[in-house]
Amino acid sequence: MNERDLLAAEAQDDALLNTPLTEPAPQLAVEPAMAVAEPELSEAAPEEPIKVSAKGVDFFYGAFQALKSVSIDIPRNRITALIGPSGCGKTTFLRCINRMNDLIDGAFLKGALLIDGQNIYNKDVDVVHLRKRVGMVFQRPNPFPMSIFDNMAYGPRLHGIKKRADLEILIEKCLKRAFLWDEVKDKLNEPGTNLSGGQQQRLCIARVLTVEPEVILMDEPCSALDPVATSKIEDLMMELRNDYTVIIVTHNMQQAQRASDYTGFFLMGELVEFQDTSNLFVVPKKKETEDYISGRFG
Repeated sequence: MNERDLLAAEAQDDALLNTPLTEPAPQLAVEPAMAVAEPELSEAAPEEPIKVSAKGVDFFYGAFQALKSVSIDIPRNRITALIGPSGCGKTTFLRCINRMNDLIDGAFLKGALLIDGQNIYNKDVDVVHLRKRVGMVFQRPNPFPMSIFDNMAYGPRLHGIKKRADLEILIEKCLKRAFLWDEVKDKLNEPGTNLSGGQQQRLCIARVLTVEPEVILMDEPCSALDPVATSKIEDLMMELRNDYTVIIVTHNMQQAQRASDYTGFFLMGELVEFQDTSNLFVVPKKKETEDYISGRFG
């Protein structure tokens, strides 16, 4: 997938975020059901309840295979970091979890990807409802061109919450969860785009919370932020895991060490290793993982 295609995909992401959720969602081509071999690499601690599970997932952009037999069990109410060099497949995998890749012509998936045991690529899955259950925060903060209040009310209104008093209660609650209320409570009628970069990203996280998701996907949410804003986002992630399953793609290995419970290392479309974060960075099982985290490549 070349740079032009990636930019087009990002533009489609923005278009989706600004499209009413009541419109039919595009459907991704999925290979017919097939027997999936038991994954060789599914290493979440057995005592942890599993929220997201991939079993032998292959993903293609036309003839190009971006993911190769990815199997992973992601625990509920934990932070899982996905690391690896650019182009390794980690963002593609993240986008598979809420079917954002459905927007790309010629893309298709083989294998099974389950949330709470249900294959989200079954034909009877409502993709609009799926994206309510699985929220996403992008690399670049993307507040809508409207007031902070209307940014926050956008999703709830689409899902039937119309009374101003109900919206005010929900918005205050979610802005407080995102550690943003005290900074914007007197500016709710001002444009969200007037906020700083870090505040905009926390606004986007708060906006996701208004539709009460179960899983929050974050695609390098701190890459454009300064260290102070990054620290606030990491603190927020740690607080959110009490109620949500958080999956983050990051190029910052220090961030993965600081802010995640589990880490998966991707390389050339394959999941090389997945285990407890502290173990992966101290005693990696695979040489490729050791080479990457020690800076020998990537």
